[in-house]
Amino acid sequence: MLVCLPLMALVALVVRLSSAGPVFYRQWRVGQDNRPFQLLKFRTMTAKASPGAPSLTRAGDNRITRVGRVLRRWKLDELPQLLNVVAGQMSLVGPRPDLSEYLEGLDAGLKEVSQLRPGITGWASIRYRNEEELLAQVPASELKQFYCARVLPDKVRLDLEYAAKASLVSDCALLCTTLRTVVSHKS
Repeated sequence: MLVCLPLMALVALVVRLSSAGPVFYRQWRVGQDNRPFQLLKFRTMTAKASPGAPSLTRAGDNRITRVGRVLRRWKLDELPQLLNVVAGQMSLVGPRPDLSEYLEGLDAGLKEVSQLRPGITGWASIRYRNEEELLAQVPASELKQFYCARVLPDKVRLDLEYAAKASLVSDCALLCTTLRTVVSHKS
């Protein structure tokens, strides 16, 4: 956290100066044992969302600011989640926390993912690093159904498989893989 503070301060300043609205985006997500918590991110979208705007983001979404595109590309928008880690709401490695409206439709066997502490990165995060591009191929009217029926169950399966064999060594390796993936994918 201390190492990232100067970078976080710089990103916060850039977000504040580049568009009107708050620096942070807060959204209620489902945490370990179904406890809700406020996930923190740097704001990457315009502050005034239109009513009924989708909660899923696709590549090319016109709500994303110019600075927001860069922050998302380099995953810098996720840095404030280190505060969620310090607060004990998240860990560095674990399944990504999702909205309750999406998790409600999971099969009973997959709902055990809610027993795990959510993380900033996980096996499914790496496998679905291009999720926004995948979702951009789906018609807007079918987006939520596609995500809930196809993407989310697969992500949960991947995370449950990883959790069953996770260790400190595998978590460290996954963190290194995440960094490598972000740097190599975006440079």
